[in-house]
Amino acid sequence: MHKVIFDTDPGVDDAMALLFLHHHPEIDLIGITSVFGNATIETTTRNALFLKREWQIDAPVAKGAGETFIPHRVTHAPPTFIHGDDGLGNIGVPEVTDVEPDPRPAHRFIVDMVRAHPGEVTLVAVGRMTNLANALKEDPEIVSLVREVVIMGGAFDTNGNVTPAAEANIHGDPEAADIVMTATWPVVVVGLDVTLKTVMTRQALADIRDAAGKRAQLLFDLSQFYIKFYEGRVQDGMVVHDSCACVYVVAPELFTTRSGPVRVVCGGIADGQTIQKPDGKGFGPSDWDGDLPSQKVCVDVDADAVLKLIHDTIVAIKED
Repeated sequence: MHKVIFDTDPGVDDAMALLFLHHHPEIDLIGITSVFGNATIETTTRNALFLKREWQIDAPVAKGAGETFIPHRVTHAPPTFIHGDDGLGNIGVPEVTDVEPDPRPAHRFIVDMVRAHPGEVTLVAVGRMTNLANALKEDPEIVSLVREVVIMGGAFDTNGNVTPAAEANIHGDPEAADIVMTATWPVVVVGLDVTLKTVMTRQALADIRDAAGKRAQLLFDLSQFYIKFYEGRVQDGMVVHDSCACVYVVAPELFTTRSGPVRVVCGGIADGQTIQKPDGKGFGPSDWDGDLPSQKVCVDVDADAVLKLIHDTIVAIKED
């Protein structure tokens, strides 16, 4: 059983990932932490509380960072053209007044839960890495207590999606991402190299809706705006970025990884670029030498198997 804290900025693909975590029998979802990104922190927190209520998720929601690790860093605005003005596909998310967030800020919640369950907690981070960096700043010793950190972000052997160099989650807070990548906890990076290969078709999403009932109807409805964004970019569907990271937790065998230290460019034209020095590959003397930890980067994926696991997991618990 994997105890998971889901660090998220809901976000349409975040919603699918959350439903997957909620349903998978090998996942014990012990917390949801919000971060700014796909929308403002107020909106992503409201969306997390809304999904918690609608999908009857027991895990507490803790409100996280509303700005970058280095305060007032200039970054891109929320991508309303992808996720809608409300962050969930313009379905008209209501204000949530009957579900209270955890009183702790997200980084403190992460620290407390990791210390309460040493060696057991997997952090699945599918937005900006700010909450994780803030947790490390507050309590650096948690690196030895976390089971694994699985990140959706980065682009290594392909272009980014917000600049030619950078993927959105990393570009949104490069300093935080670099802190997370270079910490001595075990990190797996599930980036655009594999997520762009994992496309759920309209029909596959409709099949999930038809088989899984009310919960999947909400997922189907909030995904339509997102699918429309992907028209002309992928064939008749949507990329399920965040769900890929969640699938890795329970089925790492579906991914091919490469090991080596990872750094993030902070500043300049390549701001937010992720770079790996593959283990065993020699280079001349440089700043890459030293005690940088070796981390795993996903470089290939069995996309059909990932999509099947998402489908099977969500439809396994039917609802009237």
